[in-house]
Amino acid sequence: MNLEQLFSQYKEPSIKGRYITLDNIYPILKKLNTNNQLEIIGKSVLEMPIYKFQIGTGKIKLLLWSQMHGNESTTTKALIDFLNLLNGDSGLARKLLKTFTFCVIPMLNPDGAKLYTRENANKVDINRDSKELSQPESRVLREAFENFEPDFCFNLHDQRTIFGVGSSSSPATMSFLAPAYNKEREVNATRLKVINLISGINDVLQNYIPGQVGRFDDAFNINCIGDTFQYLGVPTVLFEAGHFPKDYSREETRKYVFVSLVTSFKILSENDLVNNEFDKYLSIPQNKVVFYDFLYKNIKINYDGIEIITNFAAQYKEELINDQICFNAYIVHISELDNYFGHFEFDAKGALYQDSSDNFPKLNQKANFYLDNNKRFVNGSIVF
Repeated sequence: MNLEQLFSQYKEPSIKGRYITLDNIYPILKKLNTNNQLEIIGKSVLEMPIYKFQIGTGKIKLLLWSQMHGNESTTTKALIDFLNLLNGDSGLARKLLKTFTFCVIPMLNPDGAKLYTRENANKVDINRDSKELSQPESRVLREAFENFEPDFCFNLHDQRTIFGVGSSSSPATMSFLAPAYNKEREVNATRLKVINLISGINDVLQNYIPGQVGRFDDAFNINCIGDTFQYLGVPTVLFEAGHFPKDYSREETRKYVFVSLVTSFKILSENDLVNNEFDKYLSIPQNKVVFYDFLYKNIKINYDGIEIITNFAAQYKEELINDQICFNAYIVHISELDNYFGHFEFDAKGALYQDSSDNFPKLNQKANFYLDNNKRFVNGSIVF
């Protein structure tokens, strides 16, 4: 099966980039709603509808949700692509629909999506509300879980560009976690199913993004929804869609989320979770914070008449301006940068730093500057 070709065939052309709202996906869901599969299952804080799309007649029930954090849209795009596949008339689609019943919540936090924030409109992180259930979005997901009684859950997220695979110079383009079900982080039969599934996904992804798959931290937190569902005895896998080089719109990563989803369902349809893949799972390097968006080395600055050589790093801040996501680079670290990498790196080789202010980099300053008065950097990037 050529998964990249499959993705190209079913990729939804009407959505792209990072800013994905309910206004973007509702027309697609309405178009796919050929047999009353679409249903409003609740409302957000701001009274926006929360939809589920249920399709398939199989005995194995899968619950998937995305954009629990409003500014994490990559998996939403991939979920829509996958729904396009299911609504196609391929042999694969027919097999999946006969094997599974899919309950998909493609945007759990529509308010956060509109505002492009991690939290909901009450400034609550829904993924820290699984115990209190203080927010309407949290209660919608919990009710869907209890009513649907899934055999497997897929908790779909994005992660920041700061994460790398172990201590390597490779970004964590895709990361996964079999959440713990207790503080001791023991492995029971439920968690082992997720471990085995992730091991199988990783085997496939290494053919596409070798060395760019990470393992998320498994510290137990009952307030997190994945840990809660795992504690309740339902295998739950965490997806974290991360950075692919130069892919800040996450269109390339979107493909690997799609590949991971299709691979997951292929493994589950073949009931291929009987082995103990714990050692293979642990061999997936853990995510580490080892990246900045921009890293500048060997910069000369004149500080009170003394010339010194230093390094600094800048990071994009994703800011919603006039319904557009603007990537604005700010200086976030100055001094030693040993064991860190940049998605963009520049060795100044002692060139003199100059800017429109005090001629030395300052924290939270926009990354606009010159080197030796002839190399210009605007918003972090060199301008030729």
